[in-house]
Amino acid sequence: MSQGSNDGCGAPVGGVALADEKAGDQAVIQGVVTRDGQPLSGAYARLLSASDEFVGEVATGDEGTFRFFAADGDWKVRVLASQGFREEYTVTAETGKIVELKVAA
Repeated sequence: MSQGSNDGCGAPVGGVALADEKAGDQAVIQGVVTRDGQPLSGAYARLLSASDEFVGEVATGDEGTFRFFAADGDWKVRVLASQGFREEYTVTAETGKIVELKVAA
């Protein structure tokens, strides 16, 4: 699947691409999911509010990447992958900055 398509559940694969890899006036939360050192496609990254409310979800593409644009503040990113992998990360988004997560599933 290519970036920007979806997997049938409505989740865009990989999230929206950044034109120049700078956050600009956005707060960005992004990451890459790997397994055994290789990008893992077909994993899911969910963005949750600090109070666990579902905000959005993307499926990782061929490069194992995901990206969300968020308001400033505290968020949770829950990553789900095959073989029962489930991990949650607490992050703080800030306008003009990119939060990078590296997830080894």
